[in-house]
Amino acid sequence: MTTVGFIGLGAMGTPMAWNLDDAGFDVVVYNRTTDHEQPFAEAGVSVADSPKHLTKRSDVVCLMVSDGDAVAEVLERDLGVLDGLDESTTVVQMSTIAYEETMAAAELVAEAGARFVDAPVSGTVGPAREGTLVGLAGGDEAVVEDVRPVLAAMCDPVVHCGGVGQGTNMKLFVNLLLGNAMNAFAEALVFGRKNGLALDDMRTVVGSGGLDCPLFAGKGAAIADDDFESRFPVDYQFKDLSLALARAGDIGVPLSQTAAAREAFSAARARGYGDEDMAAVLKPLEEMANVSVNDD
Repeated sequence: MTTVGFIGLGAMGTPMAWNLDDAGFDVVVYNRTTDHEQPFAEAGVSVADSPKHLTKRSDVVCLMVSDGDAVAEVLERDLGVLDGLDESTTVVQMSTIAYEETMAAAELVAEAGARFVDAPVSGTVGPAREGTLVGLAGGDEAVVEDVRPVLAAMCDPVVHCGGVGQGTNMKLFVNLLLGNAMNAFAEALVFGRKNGLALDDMRTVVGSGGLDCPLFAGKGAAIADDDFESRFPVDYQFKDLSLALARAGDIGVPLSQTAAAREAFSAARARGYGDEDMAAVLKPLEEMANVSVNDD
């Protein structure tokens, strides 16, 4: 039986690790804050006391942590992942980090003699629970195929995007589009409401034509319910747009619309909405226009 080590038991990582357990893998977990480990221990899932000890026990090590600094820390720290690697281990880096951070992690893992796949995921907490995240895998085709059963326990579909780094590039592509679309939807709703249009009518029109999509349907319903509980927070969307803009600068692609969207999410963060769902990018627009989209 394949043993999968899972590091990072946050809002996304916890359901992903449970899905691995449900799929029948022998799972070992580790989290920097131990309270997130407790439910796994109570259910009989193995808990490691360091990334090194998790790695020593695992065939595949999945990383799902907050950012590039956290990836570097869990790899390089004393008793870190690198200390436990050998040629039989594959590291699957699933966090959303910068392209250069992905390549640096891949180099460290290769120098330790192990294999590396970058496989960030597209989707939020709901798909994470359902095992329907979109897996964006970058790496050698044979290595990706070896870990595909592991990825398939958490993701449907799993898309092989190319070599190492292309999973990260695909994640930046899709979250660039996501952030722009959410900000455009928020602007349109505020514009419409200021013109006296009802939210329910705007949602019906959007959902009845070529603009109909799960994003607008889901976020429109949440806004109508005044529900900004975080599925994907403003802070994370701001981070991902910043990563996309940095990558675009490196490769010479102008992203003027994305830069504007990033500043809209920055405004939401500045007003204290960073922990709320990314739909809260709407709130500073409402404040500046002196209108409430949900006030019919």
